[in-house]
Amino acid sequence: MNRRELITLLGGAAASYVSWPVAALAQQVAKLPTIGFLGADASAFSPWTAAFVAHLRELGWIENRNVAIEYRWSEGRTERYAEIAAEFVRLKVDVIVTVGSAVPTVMQVTSVIPIVFGVAIDPVGSGLVTSLAKPGGNVTGLSLQAANLAGKRIELLREVVPQLRRLAIIFNVGNAQPVLEMRETEAAARTLGIEVLSVEIRQAEDFGPSFKSLRARADALYVAIDQLMVANLMRILTLALGARLPTIFSTRDFVRGGGFMSYGPSYTERFRRAADYVDKILRGTKPGDIPVEQPTKFELVVNLITAQALDLDVPPTLLARADEVIE
Repeated sequence: MNRRELITLLGGAAASYVSWPVAALAQQVAKLPTIGFLGADASAFSPWTAAFVAHLRELGWIENRNVAIEYRWSEGRTERYAEIAAEFVRLKVDVIVTVGSAVPTVMQVTSVIPIVFGVAIDPVGSGLVTSLAKPGGNVTGLSLQAANLAGKRIELLREVVPQLRRLAIIFNVGNAQPVLEMRETEAAARTLGIEVLSVEIRQAEDFGPSFKSLRARADALYVAIDQLMVANLMRILTLALGARLPTIFSTRDFVRGGGFMSYGPSYTERFRRAADYVDKILRGTKPGDIPVEQPTKFELVVNLITAQALDLDVPPTLLARADEVIE
């Protein structure tokens, strides 16, 4: 063997030695269990994704070490659900985490990949699962449903706005879950002798004209939360303040952003608990065998800064019951 052949041989061996661990590492990374996370907006979802990732870590799943998370944001556009779900299928994710309003579309794209909803208004009524105890199929998650929540929110509003006679309910008419919430709220309002103004939203461009139509017509505003509302949070808060409308929401996150009041289960806690569902699924449990969890704790949050801006006097008795007062 001459000198040139020896150098070529050694060079080839060295290259093989260097490339082998790189190829092995790439293969190892490719085999990481992968979670597809579908939400509305990265900023609005940040407290919820943070809680989800933090609890995953507590359960032994560390992002980019032994689990990968692919985040995708719909920007409040429901037509993006199918596109993102199809991308998750191409990526061969092991589980999809999302919200209840996106689940029907995701279910149409895949009946195989497990789906976990972090929040859903009425999982059985909207057809996401067969039953709460035995969901069946490839879907499970955490419900927001509880008896008379809508009625309780209206009663809380009336404590601050005694003259409440006309309640506007703003909701995404193209989404079955907020439509269900709107009907429940409408029924509760009517039993209390309150007139309801239903405000249908289909896209972001509808918010401005809708709020203009509410001026001097409504005494307060009930917001039925879904991806479209989450993606347009600041727009809703700004328009409501401009229209001098006290607002009530189902989650404290909107109140921390400038809304007036919220009552309901913690979305942050719901997404934290979603990590337990993902953990079970990644360890081999079928989603259809994991019962849907209903909320047991409800938070009342009041923003006194917004109350002052709207010249509202919040009774001390209500503040004493609040879980959080922002001032």
